[in-house]
Amino acid sequence: MMTQTAHNTTPTALVTGASRGLGHALATGLAQRGWRLIIDGRDRATLDAATTALARATVVTALCGDVGDPRHRAALASAVHAAGRLDLLVNNASTLGPSPLPSLASVDEQTLADVYRVNAIAPLLLFQAVRDALETVDGTVINVTSDAAGGAWPGWGVYGSSKAALEQLTGVLGSEHPSLAVYAVDPGDMRTDMHQVAFPGDDISDRPEPATVVPAILSLVDRRPASGRYRAAELPWDPAGDLVGS
Repeated sequence: MMTQTAHNTTPTALVTGASRGLGHALATGLAQRGWRLIIDGRDRATLDAATTALARATVVTALCGDVGDPRHRAALASAVHAAGRLDLLVNNASTLGPSPLPSLASVDEQTLADVYRVNAIAPLLLFQAVRDALETVDGTVINVTSDAAGGAWPGWGVYGSSKAALEQLTGVLGSEHPSLAVYAVDPGDMRTDMHQVAFPGDDISDRPEPATVVPAILSLVDRRPASGRYRAAELPWDPAGDLVGS
């Protein structure tokens, strides 16, 4: 599904992995604010359902594909060009790898390559593809990370190290592009399909829904504190979406 508009004054966000989980929750929060959206997802049926829901509130361009595929990234960049502006890039799409999570002693080379390609390399290459549009409006980049980036837990070596690489790339991008606000955001544990895959057979119903962290994450967009790493749970925000005391 693709909907386009000729106007280019509406703030526009590109959110990857927006068909479900945190990506969809963030896209929903932006749609409720009147932002135009460019979204993607790997499953056509799930993406179509998400797009139908979002399109009730705003203009949506939806592209099915894998951010690790250079052709798909080029299509996303073309959608940004067609929209005429880009105020926010959210690199949310990621892959956990196989489940149960493999140990570093047993993981194969292809799994390593696949996880790094999606979780660390693709966000950087997508940023490169849309950088000019972001810099035109002094935009914002949010790279979704994880506490696994700094933890040393059995089974989490592949996914965690890919997110650690993403955090390093985020920090350097913030230094190299001072006109942009560049954030690595750790949303914390959430009740998502990916979290369930990480813990097959476990009851994760005690984890919060992704929508509960959206106001804190969007507060970064509103107030633009210094580029860096932020945990959603530590971002003070009020119901208006403002960072308290900043």
